[in-house]
Amino acid sequence: MNLPPGIRSKTAKTDRLSIRYIESGPESGIPVILVHGNLSTGRFFEHVMLAAPTGYRLIAPDMRGFGRTGAPADINAYSIFDTVGDMVALVAALGEKQAVIIGHDWGAPVAWHAALFRPDVFTAVAGLSVPPPFRGRGRPLDSLRESGITNFYWQYFQTPGVAEAEFERDVALTMRTLLGRGFSDPAASLFVEDGKGFLGDARADRPSPAWLGEADLAYFTEAYKKSGFRGGLNWYRNIDRNWELTAPWQGAQIHQPSLFIAGSKDSVITGLIGAKRVADMERVLPNLKQKLIVDGASHWIQQERAAEVNAALIAFLRENARSE
Repeated sequence: MNLPPGIRSKTAKTDRLSIRYIESGPESGIPVILVHGNLSTGRFFEHVMLAAPTGYRLIAPDMRGFGRTGAPADINAYSIFDTVGDMVALVAALGEKQAVIIGHDWGAPVAWHAALFRPDVFTAVAGLSVPPPFRGRGRPLDSLRESGITNFYWQYFQTPGVAEAEFERDVALTMRTLLGRGFSDPAASLFVEDGKGFLGDARADRPSPAWLGEADLAYFTEAYKKSGFRGGLNWYRNIDRNWELTAPWQGAQIHQPSLFIAGSKDSVITGLIGAKRVADMERVLPNLKQKLIVDGASHWIQQERAAEVNAALIAFLRENARSE
């Protein structure tokens, strides 16, 4: 699938790894880094890039372990320090000193932590679908076990090779199932039933939502046939380690201008914990400019409701993105 006019494909060579990215806008524009999450690549932000106003340089990398960016073999190479470090290195490789950072899904924790760790580099931050970090009192996986939970999808993803085998058995079916159903479909339980795996009762004839065209589905299917799923799953295998690494930031706030956008039907925010994090996010984001919950939208929000998301992001950039 060819890139739309106005979007360029490039590679940044850093001292960490080679980062493939797409870019739109003038190279002299205000830089905005767009961080995708699981089951995605940088191309998940094409709608945002095409809608950006004049004067902004939008950069959407394939993240570590995804697409055509490097994928280290070591599981420990996928911690929050590594993923944020890649974004710091990318800003430098672009010849920039500062940038706005926006993340979706797993990319949202990267964006939030980038703003937390390096406020000198990331001057404003937005998160889509996943609220800002609230560091709990114990390791997340330990907390699940202590609560008697043994079949949450985070736990299913922990053993190397198990989820990879399920997802790679039929990549086209996996992508149609996971992208097509999102996290609002009742069939998309975040708890894994014995013998059913994460995909559950996947069907090849499942109709795709309006935002997911067959050409898009074919592109992402081919991308994951080449890269496999191990890189993205390794992010989940660092959940407890991330808790340990972020101990120095216990109770810290993100003071830069911030924005949060999510869909009202996204189970990431409708569950008990997610809903509380949305309600309490001003504790972490004292300079929160807007908390936008898009009625009827699900998890892949920048695709599902591109017009509303783009309008909010553009307004946020115009008010808060500045050139130093």
